[in-house]
Amino acid sequence: MKLVEELGERKIIDIILGCLDPMPNMPVLFGDDVSAVDLGRGRLAVIKTDMLVGKTDVPPGMSLWHAARKAVVMNISDLAAKGVKPTAILASIGVPRGLTDKDIEQIGKGLNEGAREYGAYVLGGDTNETSDLVISCTAFGVCERRYLMRRSGARPGDLVAVTGLFGKTSSGLKILLEDFPVPQKIGKELVNAVLKPRARLKEGLVLAQTRAVTASIDSSDGLAWSLHEISRASNVGFLLDQLPVAQEAKEFAKIHNLDPVELSLYGGEEYELLVTVKPRLWEEAEEALKRVEASLIKIGVVTKEKALTLRMREKALPIETRGWEHFKTARLEK
Repeated sequence: MKLVEELGERKIIDIILGCLDPMPNMPVLFGDDVSAVDLGRGRLAVIKTDMLVGKTDVPPGMSLWHAARKAVVMNISDLAAKGVKPTAILASIGVPRGLTDKDIEQIGKGLNEGAREYGAYVLGGDTNETSDLVISCTAFGVCERRYLMRRSGARPGDLVAVTGLFGKTSSGLKILLEDFPVPQKIGKELVNAVLKPRARLKEGLVLAQTRAVTASIDSSDGLAWSLHEISRASNVGFLLDQLPVAQEAKEFAKIHNLDPVELSLYGGEEYELLVTVKPRLWEEAEEALKRVEASLIKIGVVTKEKALTLRMREKALPIETRGWEHFKTARLEK
């Protein structure tokens, strides 16, 4: 018998999934970013639920408005990774004693902002008294089955790409949690990456339409962990020859003598999309993103060998299975 602290979030999920009867002909198997139900005629109802909890997900400096908005964005990001447009959101809110009517109003406004920002609506939900703030959202959308992007389709030779740069969120968390001093010119950008994350919805939608993507995941658990998730689901490995580090993270790392590789690979709480792309359709995917004023950054290639490796300055570094994991990662407290 083991305590949950020893198990960690992923093992807890595995135990629960092992107790469940899978639905016959499940369109999306256990372990992907979302769940789905077949509506017939080639269409899927796609559902995602994710929970924000005060002690583990709300750092100092994050308002209730920001927290509620983030709770919505977390869910929309996973729909984005599947190429699904969100239509509706349900929100269940655990309210601790001591909050005021103004606090509740900020939660409501944050929920609405997060949904409307991406063209969805909050339709309702539930409230209850809890010992800590809990905002649990469920996002719903519909898509054509043939356009759904899963984790499990990567093949050797596919190109590996991301929709943005990494390291800003982990740097911003060090500012908020550990009081790392930082010049104002980069500090605002780093902190804002934590307080107001963005789901890459328009990117996910256009990538799905190209049919160029073979596997896709959102990177909220960290770039390294997300690579390992696709590796497990697709039974492949990765060789990265470029690390997409944000300039602000490089500057922050230099100021505090930190490793920018560590900040960008193992930080978490970033909502970029990590995708694998068919080589013959790379230019089509790249052009599709340019048309929506976005970018696709090539960072490596999928390999038959299951090792995950970063090649830097003629050195080959293993990409470890590390990232954000509840019960095993420290709480967001000073």
